[in-house]
Amino acid sequence: MVYLILLVGLAIGVPVAFAIVAALLYFMAVGEFPYQLAAVATQMFSGINSFALLAIPLFILAGELMNESGITMRIIAFSKILVGRLRGGLAHVNIWASVIFAGLSGSAVADTSALGRVFIPEMEKEGYPRDFAAALTAASSVIGPIIPPSIPVIIYALIVTGVSVPALFLAGIVPGLLLAIFLSGYVMIFAGKYQKQPTALPSGEKRKILLEGVIPLFMPVFVVGSILLGIVTPTEAAAFAVAYALFVGMVVFRKIHVRDLPSIFTRTMVDTAVIMIIIAAVAAANWLLTFNRVPNMLTDLTIAYITSQWTFLLAVIVLFLVAGLFLEGIAAMLVLVPILHPIAVGMGVDPVHFGIIVIFNLMIGLITPPMGLCLFVADSVANVGLARLSRRILPLFLVELLVLLIITFVPGIVTGLPRLLGY
Repeated sequence: MVYLILLVGLAIGVPVAFAIVAALLYFMAVGEFPYQLAAVATQMFSGINSFALLAIPLFILAGELMNESGITMRIIAFSKILVGRLRGGLAHVNIWASVIFAGLSGSAVADTSALGRVFIPEMEKEGYPRDFAAALTAASSVIGPIIPPSIPVIIYALIVTGVSVPALFLAGIVPGLLLAIFLSGYVMIFAGKYQKQPTALPSGEKRKILLEGVIPLFMPVFVVGSILLGIVTPTEAAAFAVAYALFVGMVVFRKIHVRDLPSIFTRTMVDTAVIMIIIAAVAAANWLLTFNRVPNMLTDLTIAYITSQWTFLLAVIVLFLVAGLFLEGIAAMLVLVPILHPIAVGMGVDPVHFGIIVIFNLMIGLITPPMGLCLFVADSVANVGLARLSRRILPLFLVELLVLLIITFVPGIVTGLPRLLGY
């Protein structure tokens, strides 16, 4: 009954958090109403009553500040020098700019929005079809939440499973780079014909562009490095990221002024509120599921019928790909992972490996219709229509699915770096 109410709510367009709360009415109906209502409210508050959760608004704020500080064009110029002269150069720049941007925002939607405004019209001028430019921008933005720092990783580690944040940060680096390499390979083979010969830059201008491009890169280095060295917690590292972003925006590049801060803070609060209300609602729903021993029953059922690790992982991939068609990634993670994570551990799957599989899987859902947020954002810039955009993104989706299968069945790609560094 709970899931029926939830699915009906989602089907008629009720926001995820409120659909979950509506589903909890079932639990309220089976006992004394005031007591159950108070219990649900208590569980919702407990779900967000965590100091560690401060990392979420702080990382969102850091991303907003870095976006506002004019670094987008600098990252693009920096990437052009690195890969712009390859076959299909501007498409490669799009992909590798997303890799660099990933270390600043940790959000695929922010990546699509910031880079799409520049790349989609610019790639069209260089001879690329507009719908391909939009599809590539959306597909490459999936890299954002995989390479650290990453908001989904923080939520997965601190709220859902308790897996080590540094280990997950390290585990995401190689899969994120692998995805960029595979997308670049696709561009080299199938899309290089569109690219015009880029104009050579004077050496003095190149040095200036490289210097300005390196400055933003220090933020993820400092943030991730300080966490790995045990100097700060993820929450403290997020506060450092905000301070660094403010310094770069107001002192180094001088693109942010005091009058800009209220609008930046407002956008941060809105984005944070969306995530927090989902976390609160899912905390109450998970309490309900645990109370009714649903995770235990599903664990026993799965272990009874799925005896192979690989069969289980394939089933998880299919489940999350389907969930990604209808649910936003963080919401799907919060609902499904508390059930699936104990099963994975019970079957001997490395928790860090499983975490990256889940996060990678759900980020692919951002480019799959009908609910792919990155598709909507890319189309809002390109105005080519979701039907055309969906057709264009299909081969890029298959490339990303191939990378997902590789990291799933070759665990060392994910776990090698964390183990090398002792995590």
